[in-house]
Amino acid sequence: MENNQSTTIATNKKAYHEYFVLETFEAGIELFGTEVKSLRQGRVNLKDAWCSVDGGEMFVNGMHISPYEQGNIFNRNPLRVRRLLMHKREIMRLYGEAKQQGCALIPLSMYFNKRGRAKIQLGLCKGKKLYDKRESAARRDASREAQRGMKERA
Repeated sequence: MENNQSTTIATNKKAYHEYFVLETFEAGIELFGTEVKSLRQGRVNLKDAWCSVDGGEMFVNGMHISPYEQGNIFNRNPLRVRRLLMHKREIMRLYGEAKQQGCALIPLSMYFNKRGRAKIQLGLCKGKKLYDKRESAARRDASREAQRGMKERA
């Protein structure tokens, strides 16, 4: 791992399909040692994860970090609720925006920053309707066809 770049562990591709991402934020995450070792092996799933605010603190729910094989008694529950590390003012602003606009806070990706700290990229997301999903799929297919056409000409 290079010391001047961040290393992506996992991305939530389903989030980009299901939601419009209005704004993104970075948050730290509170983990135990065996969970970090499992993350370094890339054994995390953000597919069904979402964030909640409770008592002025933000938590991520539904994120699955597989147990570390050599972890024995130190392993934790893979689906346990984990606390996110953000300033209280930021948390309350996000919570207010999410409630006011009818949005959800969804983890978009997880990575190690250049100092080796695990971070989560959160998105303030608004749900897509079925016709929005069809429209974005059609747009993606059209751009793919255009790329193929350009490649064949060259």
